[in-house]
Amino acid sequence: MPTSPSDPSPFGPSPSDPSSPGAGTAPAGRYDLAVVGAGPGGLAAAVTAADHGLSVALIDAGPRPGGQYYRHPAPGLGAARPERLHHGWPVFADLSARLRAHTGHRRIAYLTGHHVWTAEPGAYWRLYATVGPGAEDAAVVEAREVLLATGAYERQLPFPGWTLPGVVTAGGAQAMLKAGLVLPGRRIVVAGSGPLLLAAASSLVAAGAEVPAIVEATDYLGYARGLPTLLGNPAKLAEGAGHGAALLRHGVRLRRRAAVVEAHGDDRVTGVTVARLDRDWRPVPGGERRIDCDAVAVGHGLIPQIELATELGADTRVTPDGTVALAVDGEQRTSLPGLWAVGEACGVGGADLAVAEGVLAAHAVAGRPAPAAALRRRDRRRAFAGLMAAAHRPDPGWTDWLTADTDVCRCEEVPAGRIREAVDDLGAGDARTVKLLTRAGMGWCQGRMCGPAVACLAGDPQARADSRPLACPVPLGQLERLGERST
Repeated sequence: MPTSPSDPSPFGPSPSDPSSPGAGTAPAGRYDLAVVGAGPGGLAAAVTAADHGLSVALIDAGPRPGGQYYRHPAPGLGAARPERLHHGWPVFADLSARLRAHTGHRRIAYLTGHHVWTAEPGAYWRLYATVGPGAEDAAVVEAREVLLATGAYERQLPFPGWTLPGVVTAGGAQAMLKAGLVLPGRRIVVAGSGPLLLAAASSLVAAGAEVPAIVEATDYLGYARGLPTLLGNPAKLAEGAGHGAALLRHGVRLRRRAAVVEAHGDDRVTGVTVARLDRDWRPVPGGERRIDCDAVAVGHGLIPQIELATELGADTRVTPDGTVALAVDGEQRTSLPGLWAVGEACGVGGADLAVAEGVLAAHAVAGRPAPAAALRRRDRRRAFAGLMAAAHRPDPGWTDWLTADTDVCRCEEVPAGRIREAVDDLGAGDARTVKLLTRAGMGWCQGRMCGPAVACLAGDPQARADSRPLACPVPLGQLERLGERST
């Protein structure tokens, strides 16, 4: 990616800059709406609500707006054209300009570096956020309505060697490139399942990486069953065609119905074994081949991040790819009064869908009629999201590529053999019991990396995350001070 340290960032002054009005710590007062998450959906909801005269607190854990989708380099890196690594950059540029205008006029308080860890409903919701171990206190934000745009995290299916340096998630490889202008390696195998693979590979080759293969576990035939939905989303077809054309120009080979079943190397990955899969995702004997590489970007879709809402008892639904998402009505209301949700928290569907849902929710919160164009876009994109999820749903046979000593829980170093022992010999029939017997999921990531794999090995593939009163780690001192203030 060409950069020039002397060029100003085309993004302009970041609204997350502490010198920007409304950025930083939470000001006193109550808001009409608190938006948790400054990705595409959260940005769209916040600026649209402010357009209608509502006072808004936009709360985000990151230092800059955009979320995981619109990650972009810090101004100090001097990126000349960060838009080259993004699809739909003009939409983000427009949302960012409106955010700057609203923070300047104090209609939006933009709170960066705030990790919301719990919420209390009431006439005014109270959101508690930590701003890091060095903070004197937890931040408390009060708002009449709350909108969750908390996004998603990647689903990982482990394989022997996946803990080697050089093995990263597909989204992680994109984040390294978009935010840091660095590559995880020079020769990168992209593997897993889902449309993120094409986008990641396209970005990597555009930045100068060699991608010897995209290894996709499905065969894409699932899309053929939804032809009307495909025809109703020509922009998605064009986006896929654009990625495909870019990859063809670089000679990238797509291996369908295959998976990386082992990574090789000592101090770093040096190659992978790719195996053909049957219809249940089981490796076909004799269908293996080795590909030399110095990095692997692997992911099997995304999992909605919904802990804040489920801890409060919000209703959920199971999506076509087996993940659990928040259930919302036609105006993006959850089952809890005063709580709304948009974007990936409602089921993974991409930035366009998140923006449309953010616009619709903001209109509903403001008591305004829904824009017809946003309704049509939301309905078309949500239908496409369902088709996409069904086409890339993992099948349970993938567990056949695990060996007994393959670590499933990286944090606690729990191998597959110990989990199978808990299920087969000790009678564990669900993910929670496996966790209690093996510590799988008790580490720093709290099961985000291993949760889907543990649930599948336990015969509980649609297991929800354990109920936890805290959605993210919180310094004990902050909890103590909150307790002192409430007594």
